[in-house]
Amino acid sequence: MDPISGIKTYKDTTFAMMLAAQRRGLELHYMEQGDLFIEEGTAMAASRAVTVEDNTGDWYRLGDEEVRPLSELDAVLMRKDPPFNMEYVYTTYILELAQQQGTLVFNNPASLRDANEKMIINFFPQCIAPTLVSRNLDQIRDFVRRHGEVVLKPLGGMGGESVFRTHRDDPNLNVIVETLTGNETRFIMGQIFIPAISEGDKRILLIDGEPVEYALARVPMAGETRGNLAAGGTGRGVELSARDRWLCEQVGPRLQQMGLTFVGLDVIGDYLTEINVTSPTCVRELEAIYDIDIAGRFIDVVRDRAMARRDVA
Repeated sequence: MDPISGIKTYKDTTFAMMLAAQRRGLELHYMEQGDLFIEEGTAMAASRAVTVEDNTGDWYRLGDEEVRPLSELDAVLMRKDPPFNMEYVYTTYILELAQQQGTLVFNNPASLRDANEKMIINFFPQCIAPTLVSRNLDQIRDFVRRHGEVVLKPLGGMGGESVFRTHRDDPNLNVIVETLTGNETRFIMGQIFIPAISEGDKRILLIDGEPVEYALARVPMAGETRGNLAAGGTGRGVELSARDRWLCEQVGPRLQQMGLTFVGLDVIGDYLTEINVTSPTCVRELEAIYDIDIAGRFIDVVRDRAMARRDVA
């Protein structure tokens, strides 16, 4: 995970998972990205036992560092936030080796590499609004011209970072595209602007392919297009609509097959806009609104699979 000293406990989903695991009597070990390494073909880590408390002050205690093969752990949760860069890719190689050597990794590291959170929606064309992935200036300008109002965004960001709403008459369109693409050296995504964003960008959580019954609608603040909580959006709980459930039915089985066990779908209006697989959030907010144990449902899946694997071994 990212450094535990810097998390906001009231909204951190990884922290919610730690609390849920601890309530179930599971032993927790804490690792950051730089604690992983490979030595003589073995995936290793410098880990520390950790205990957590649900408060905003003194919320964790770390034990002494122990260097061990990752295969000694029953399961590893990969909860490192983007950016999705080459360091992230190298980390997935270490975790894939650990998986080969006997531990379970959630989410599946090979699928973390394959399932870019923006790009993967294109494998479900029945679920998405008109979308373009390109780094060609003329193609992107033509897409904006044809659709009138468009959202442009990089493929590797998070939290609404560098997301632009633009239109065919925008005098800054060229410079926006040049900046995002690095003068046509980086692919970006364009999606038509969906007015239903005013009702919120819904985060729907899937656990092992099945949706949680409530979503968090992240409503943009006044004058904003982005609903991301990190960009000032306000979260409110909503029940899943029939369309939401249909979208989950379309994508859930494939994500489950890929070993993407904990996933966050972003839905605006009737359309799927992203599939978050690296470190989906919004658990704490939904648990507070509805008094449900979402993190516990996920940890139960992890525990049950680890126990089944141990029984087989």
